[in-house]
Amino acid sequence: MSTIKNLKPNVSWVQLETTQEDWDDATPELLQNFAVQLHLVRAFEEEVLNLAGQKLINGPAHSSIGQEGGAVGSCVPLTPADQVNGSHRGHHQFLAKVFGYVQPTGFSVDDELSPEVVDVLYRSLAEIAGLKDGYCKGRGGSMHLQWKEAGAMGTNAIVGGAVPFATGFAWADKHAGTDAAAVTYFGDGAANIGSVLEAFNLAAAWKLPTLFFIENNQYAVSTTVEEATGESRLSGRGQGFGIRSWRVDGQDTLAVYLATQQALEHMRAGEGPAIIEADTYRYFHQNGPFPGSAFGYRSKDEEQGWRDRDPIALVEAHLERRGIATREQLDSLAGRIKEVMTEVGSRIVEPDASGRPGKLQIKQSLWPSTDFIDIGIRGEAPEFTGDVKEWGDFAEDELEKRKFVDVVAAVMDRRMETDDSVIVLGEDVHKLSGGSRGATKGLAEKYPGRVLGTPISEAAFTGLGGGIALDGRYYPVIELMYADFLWVAADQLFNQIGKARHMFGGEHDMPLILRIKIGTSTGYGSQHSMDPAGILATSVGWRIIAPSTAIDYVGLLNTAMRTKDPVAVLEHDADLYKTEGLAPKDLDYELPLGKAAVRREGSGVTVISYLSMVKRALDAVEESGIDGEVIDLRWLDRASIDWDTLEASIRKTNRVVIVEQGAQGTSYGAWLADAIQQRLFDWLDAPVARVHGGEASPSISKALEEAANATTADIVAALKAF
Repeated sequence: MSTIKNLKPNVSWVQLETTQEDWDDATPELLQNFAVQLHLVRAFEEEVLNLAGQKLINGPAHSSIGQEGGAVGSCVPLTPADQVNGSHRGHHQFLAKVFGYVQPTGFSVDDELSPEVVDVLYRSLAEIAGLKDGYCKGRGGSMHLQWKEAGAMGTNAIVGGAVPFATGFAWADKHAGTDAAAVTYFGDGAANIGSVLEAFNLAAAWKLPTLFFIENNQYAVSTTVEEATGESRLSGRGQGFGIRSWRVDGQDTLAVYLATQQALEHMRAGEGPAIIEADTYRYFHQNGPFPGSAFGYRSKDEEQGWRDRDPIALVEAHLERRGIATREQLDSLAGRIKEVMTEVGSRIVEPDASGRPGKLQIKQSLWPSTDFIDIGIRGEAPEFTGDVKEWGDFAEDELEKRKFVDVVAAVMDRRMETDDSVIVLGEDVHKLSGGSRGATKGLAEKYPGRVLGTPISEAAFTGLGGGIALDGRYYPVIELMYADFLWVAADQLFNQIGKARHMFGGEHDMPLILRIKIGTSTGYGSQHSMDPAGILATSVGWRIIAPSTAIDYVGLLNTAMRTKDPVAVLEHDADLYKTEGLAPKDLDYELPLGKAAVRREGSGVTVISYLSMVKRALDAVEESGIDGEVIDLRWLDRASIDWDTLEASIRKTNRVVIVEQGAQGTSYGAWLADAIQQRLFDWLDAPVARVHGGEASPSISKALEEAANATTADIVAALKAF
């Protein structure tokens, strides 16, 4: 007969409830600070809904009315060094963190608002209205609020999308030897997102000081927590990951404050992450100025029940009970703050051009210039002052014969040796003599603590790298074991990392390297053989390098790491890693950004390619007998294409063949062919020809794998077709 043994979790999970003694122990200064901030957030949100109701806010307005207690209670204990990020419903958390930055001594119920606080209200409202005076110059709007200097690292429109970044902030805090912590706010809906759960695990495994603050407002749009999960007490998730957790009444600002203090003490002591679940309620619908009951998924009685436990009323009741403030003082406070918000709101509107009485419009002078639309997608190109040194310019003693993959490891060794901020992370990069193929050989032993072997959780560790890049103290180099795993980490790579600089105003750097192994011709089949160039090139914010030689790998990587942008580095496994060739002894060698290489001069046709297909293109030109000019692109992103070299060649040859190895559906050449025909149509004597793989992804069968990818013979056929 089997026996049953009850297992106990390794961490505590508690519900914290305040008593009157707690309220009596709270200092008058603390309670007044609560009251003022709660009123500030409430009045701000009411003005947002006022503007939204007049259709003056473009896009959604996710108000936090009713949920102020969780934001204020959790932000008041934070220091300026602590960082926060959040979700689409994040006005209250942004404001509470920023108030603590501009007025660290707190607020008194009788004091007038300082110019700095009024400026926060104005710039926040301007941002939500999409105006140039906003923190993100109008690009962020309601869902993307950021002020890095204040530790407000950005709110996020993707449910759960911001959470992995917070682990990156926390990693940077811990690695820098500080006791700062990162707080990431998300709702009950996001608690079911895979990247959030991956972030739980990564933070717990590495003991990162990350506070996962679950703002459980009972509804994901109209779906209840009970409908969406089998355990509606969402803080219970912490036990499965070994994360200490608290559950509190989110309407009780003091309870949230005390729980946050305990969580911060736990994290600052080096004990790892924490979870706080605050049960709360949004008084209005998912967005806009109407209650949920207007849409039929909540009752008016339910809404009134939560309003009866309003966080502002609760704090004010204790202020009155203890004689800290009178009803008249509190009413005066509320009135003064509403007057300020009315004045702030009036600064962004003017009478409507139609002249209709009472009709308003956004002040035309406050809109950002349309010329600003593409500014700040990426940073400035690094200055290159030396002569361009290509393969033929090296002296014999400046080169040595090395395996390509060994050069990959060697140049990263050099970068880590010269820059203590560089870290490497990815699956197995710290073991197996340099990961799955040896591309990080020797780094873990030489740089302890800076080579991080991650769990198999691409969304978590790419997001962590994105958070490190946004934080700015360290330079993350992420290895993605196979290119197909881009899809696993797609939100973090494309919605988060790639867009971060531009959507938050275009001023902060996002320095990051994403090394991507391409598994073509390795027998790994449909889910490990993708060429990602086409996908990356059509995704905003990424630079892309595609080194076809070991010399180029050194020169391009070194330049890429000076761009302050996210850069994808494409590395062919079977076709390049195992090859031997000449490499520079000088591992600081650089090539200029956006400069292609003419590998063979010719006048009959321009053959454009990248990575291992460059060699096949050269072989095909010789085999065909056609005088082809072969151009190795090297830089593949739209901003870095060498149009000068391409145009000079095409004007000479009047014919183009674009050569790539991968599948037709994710083709890089499709957009490039279109761009060439738009730019250089008058110089073309024939349509741009393209050589690419088949429609299907490569299969594991060797015969089918070879048939799926473009070959030298395919290039020869395309050349002879002219």
